Amino acid sequence: MQKQRKLVVLLKGYPRLSETFIAQELLGLERAGFELVLMSMRRPTDKKRHPIHDEIQAPVHYLPEYLHEEPLRVLKSLVKAAGKPGFFPAFRDFLRDLPRDFTRNRVRRFGQAAVLAAEWPDQADWLHVHFIHTPAAVGRYASKMLGMPWSVSAHAKDIWTTADWELSDKLAETNWTVTCTRSGFEHLRNLSGGRDNVHLSYHGLDLDRFPSFKDGRPMRDGSNASDPVTVLSVGRAVDKKGFDILLKALALLPADLHWRMEHIGGGEELPKLKALADKLGIADRIRWNGALAQQEVLRHYRTADLFALACRISDDGDRDGLPNVLVEAASQSLACVSTAISGIPEMFTDGKNGYIVEPENPTALAGALEAAIRNPAQRQEIGAAAEAKVRSEFDHHQSISQLAGLLSA
Repeated sequence: MQKQRKLVVLLKGYPRLSETFIAQELLGLERAGFELVLMSMRRPTDKKRHPIHDEIQAPVHYLPEYLHEEPLRVLKSLVKAAGKPGFFPAFRDFLRDLPRDFTRNRVRRFGQAAVLAAEWPDQADWLHVHFIHTPAAVGRYASKMLGMPWSVSAHAKDIWTTADWELSDKLAETNWTVTCTRSGFEHLRNLSGGRDNVHLSYHGLDLDRFPSFKDGRPMRDGSNASDPVTVLSVGRAVDKKGFDILLKALALLPADLHWRMEHIGGGEELPKLKALADKLGIADRIRWNGALAQQEVLRHYRTADLFALACRISDDGDRDGLPNVLVEAASQSLACVSTAISGIPEMFTDGKNGYIVEPENPTALAGALEAAIRNPAQRQEIGAAAEAKVRSEFDHHQSISQLAGLLSA
């Protein structure tokens, strides 16, 4: 296929195991004919690597994460960037922003933008940024220095933890912005100053990597102590995932229900969660697997009876959009129990293709878990309905086609 435009894609960190939806998009754009150059603000810290990263052909370059670590590179970049027509307009923007965000990070973003502008790849004519918080700050300054068109993919935390003034400034200057949930879309559209440049684009799933599970599942109902129901949960152990709520809900289940839980994912809150499980008296029913490769996660989706994720809005406003793991689980006809925040109700309807309760409510979550465990026939009907929705409405080819159209306009 003949190459289309050459894009620079600015990322906060690359590669990251928890951001396979971004890697999936990058690969999709390459397959659509775009030439990509990846610029990352952070080097990888994950010990495991998703197989999809090995399929992406784009070269990866790393900006200085901290300016003092590469002072000569930063100084040379500032001198070179100062010769570009848009440098001083970008510097004026920085001076206007600094009193509103008087932090070292603000200075760092301008320095990183200068490096990006100074090291801009030959023949690249578009900048696309993932996340509308700090990466888009770098992207905004760099695009102005270069006089380069730019766009943003906004997701979840980056929308809800960024000040409205900063979102408005960025939305006023991007050629377009996409986001992956209707709640995020409505919020950004309200801040866009009347511009019709915000688009809703669900991430979708690469269904070739998640083929239908044809073998079926046993009709476990929690009555057999030697064959308990398996509840699976996947996600980093961080506050917004609500694993403490899930543990409390599991502890509330009736004594006659036999279950075990499998958790997949790393995260800084694992020690605290393990201590909570011990305090609740359920530690012996839980296995903490840590981060696993995608094929291992897929195997767990297929051997589990039920998927649970108790998402919440954290005190700082951080939240998930539509967690990819819920869509992945649903693609395997695995019934999901979750909470009514962000984009989750856009995918799941309680009682039809999921079990959805309000967040921060262990009692309600326990009730949904019990209902799902005791009624395996209903559980399987709900799982089948969820899979049907994924395969009809959440195929990633649709989102790639939308992005390709925007980039080609």
